[in-house]
Amino acid sequence: MTEQQLPAWADPSVSPDRLDAQGLSRRGLLRGAGLFGAAFAVGSLATPAAAHDRHLGGEDPRLAYLVGDHHVHSVYSHDAKYTFSQLARAGARYGLDWMVFNEHSNFGHASYGALMEHQEILAARAENPRQLIFQGLEWYIPAAEHATVFAAPGPHEVDLLTRFELAYDGKLLGYTEGSAGAADTARNEAHAVKAIQWLAEQRRSGYVDDVLVLANHPLRLGIDSPREIRGWRDAAPEIVIGMEGAPGAQGAAIPGWRSSTTSIRGEYENKPSAQSWSGYPADAYVTYGGFDWATATVGGLWDALLSEGRLFSITSNSDAHRVVFDTWKNGDWLPGQNFDNTGRLPDPVNTDTPQPGSDFWPGQFSRTHVGVTRYGYRAVMAGLRAGRVWVDHGHLLDGLDVRLKRDCDPGRGVTLGGRLRVRKGEKLTLQVTVTSASRPNPQGILPRLAHVDVIRGAVRGPVADRDTWRAPDAKVVETRDVSGRSGTYTLRIPLTAGSESFYVRLRGSDGKRHGAGYLGASVDPHGPIPHTPGDGDPWADTWFYANPVFVEVAGS
Repeated sequence: MTEQQLPAWADPSVSPDRLDAQGLSRRGLLRGAGLFGAAFAVGSLATPAAAHDRHLGGEDPRLAYLVGDHHVHSVYSHDAKYTFSQLARAGARYGLDWMVFNEHSNFGHASYGALMEHQEILAARAENPRQLIFQGLEWYIPAAEHATVFAAPGPHEVDLLTRFELAYDGKLLGYTEGSAGAADTARNEAHAVKAIQWLAEQRRSGYVDDVLVLANHPLRLGIDSPREIRGWRDAAPEIVIGMEGAPGAQGAAIPGWRSSTTSIRGEYENKPSAQSWSGYPADAYVTYGGFDWATATVGGLWDALLSEGRLFSITSNSDAHRVVFDTWKNGDWLPGQNFDNTGRLPDPVNTDTPQPGSDFWPGQFSRTHVGVTRYGYRAVMAGLRAGRVWVDHGHLLDGLDVRLKRDCDPGRGVTLGGRLRVRKGEKLTLQVTVTSASRPNPQGILPRLAHVDVIRGAVRGPVADRDTWRAPDAKVVETRDVSGRSGTYTLRIPLTAGSESFYVRLRGSDGKRHGAGYLGASVDPHGPIPHTPGDGDPWADTWFYANPVFVEVAGS
């Protein structure tokens, strides 16, 4: 097991006056988690015993949360703009611990770009071990949208990506929307499942230490049907672990900036096409508080997946291509060059004039927080797989710790992504520790959390209709007003186990924009709502979402 050098913010020998505000805050969280003095290492994390413990109760380890972004594009993507170093520096500036460069698939990328970027990534890993930088691919899923695919560092990480790209990418094969072969839905959906099974086999065989897949912007085009999402998950649940709860491109609807009369946060500006799944309502094609309809709708698609009793995580990210108000433009090609024969765009050129864009820099607005017990690549991947994940926009919170325990147990209980086994009728406590934002965010705003919502849904196992997107029993069961509170504080929310298994998940916001949820006020009385096209200032409507905790009732 290779030791990972401690980052400055985690090293007790580095004095606080040498840390930036983000690092200082992270040190406090690490100290609170009891992780100073632990051996942070690049190595696999054992699954907590509680995850498979069939006895009552359960206990998860103490955690520190590392902040990251799994959806970043550089000059090695045909439609992006920035160099690898520009983006890595931006991620460091905005406090990211880990990043995935998931370049768009393309013959130029497979032939040239992936290998060239790999050399940059290897150099960056050696020069700055404080940043964990993964290499990935944005897969065009046959018959569907996109996904992030990334592997643990190792001798075969880039070879895995290019082999996968050439054999299974829908764009390269002509199996995606707009391609000649798009109409052969059955073949294309089957090929997507084969692709996931191939990735799972590379992990099982040890060809790579680990590999993960996350579906990107699932409702942007409406072509990811519930049946397909379930099919990907079921093909290899240890590989396909979730989806973007909120897309990137969160700056798309800043008033007066980009096509102001039609723009939507996330660039969710599409209408149903011939390839879209007919079961989605027209309202599914916009974002709600910046989040995808599938996640933002209480009782909707995310809850429908969770109601089967299987973990399916959500993330948030930048999808960085072109940053709002940035002054760089794409450089010019030399004669005879193009992306197909180089695999890399020319370096950008600074114009000193704001250029078109919809995105934020990695970590500037959207963040995914992953709970780990060690500092390293495989630790981040293990935390993602275990579901120890919460996300926020606008740096709404500095920290969030969630524990669910039986009142009769003295231990810490289980956390996000975990499972607690109880008896019917037992009293439980959901303990939510919030660390408020301690500094202005990159927009100069000191965010303040206004409320925390508890969402509860029944778990009833696999559904008969694999295209259902409804979870009829999921609803907001409690809201805690926390406006005016600051620092670190703990909410203790009592719950009672009924006769059937269930899950609970959390959500909260700055309280600036609310309305009845998509399925009505009786389900979600003050949920996120769509903004008026062209009037979607993302900094004025920020939310956090947390992964579920499952409760298994003995005998149910």
